[in-house]
Amino acid sequence: MSHAANDYQAFRRALGDDVRPLTKGRDKAAVDRGQRQPSEAQLARRESAQRVDDDERDFLSDEFVDLIGAHDPIEYRRDGIQLGVLERLRHGGYAAEARLHIMRMPVIECRRAVCAFLREAHDHDLRSVLIVHGRSSDDDGRANVVRSYLYHWLTQFDEVQAFSSAPPQQGGLGATFVMLRKSERARARNRERQQKRRG
Repeated sequence: MSHAANDYQAFRRALGDDVRPLTKGRDKAAVDRGQRQPSEAQLARRESAQRVDDDERDFLSDEFVDLIGAHDPIEYRRDGIQLGVLERLRHGGYAAEARLHIMRMPVIECRRAVCAFLREAHDHDLRSVLIVHGRSSDDDGRANVVRSYLYHWLTQFDEVQAFSSAPPQQGGLGATFVMLRKSERARARNRERQQKRRG
């Protein structure tokens, strides 16, 4: 007896008498072609994947930040931005074209709201916006924590040219004016206007 025959006999003994080959016509698995509803686990995985996609589009970090003093104003300007622009922003010299209220929101929701708000404002060619975040009397108060994160986030946006705490009559330390750079569309319109004036 050959080696292959011995292997076959050993295999048959291991299977026993309960196992039989499929009969003709029934040697294929029955495939149900009907559409089944996704299971709860599949729906949860889809939702989680969607959240990850949203978070990937939101590049702002919510890592630990140093807290800003509760009574200290915040301000920032990018290199190349004149001090007069920041000074005018600080005194409310640019009217807010849009406002975002993030008071009493958790930090992660604030991050998402700020990111979406600034992108939408820039897409609509807005230049000056106001973000109302509230203020607290303690350095580790919730509103001051959000304000500290806001400072960190705004410096991460390339579209943000400058920002400053609002003047007292427009929210004071509880609100921040943000100056956005011009979009490419707005720059093109400005160039066209200047060319028409010259020519």
